[in-house]
Amino acid sequence: MTIEQAYQTLYTAALLVIAVLLAVMLVRCAREPGITDRVLSINMIGTLVTAGIVILSQLLQEGFLVDVALIYTMISFVSILILARVYVPEDPERRPFSRKDEEGEGKNG
Repeated sequence: MTIEQAYQTLYTAALLVIAVLLAVMLVRCAREPGITDRVLSINMIGTLVTAGIVILSQLLQEGFLVDVALIYTMISFVSILILARVYVPEDPERRPFSRKDEEGEGKNG
């Protein structure tokens, strides 16, 4: 076995492990009841996809795929920030759109 064949086997095995982990994260994202668990699962999916793209870049010896992975990472990061800002409450004890907020007696009032 040559060194190139060993690397190809290693990259293929790594891609298979990443595919299994992606499936686990998709199931976790669908089954978890809490929104924070779902946001974390989506973040992990983005990280795994980035790692898969980088490994695929090495396997295919295509340097432009690393640029694609970097762009995907930036888009994933911004989307997670937006999801966290929209869905994760700042104060977990405070219920969104409660009667106190409508009457002006909320945290700041």
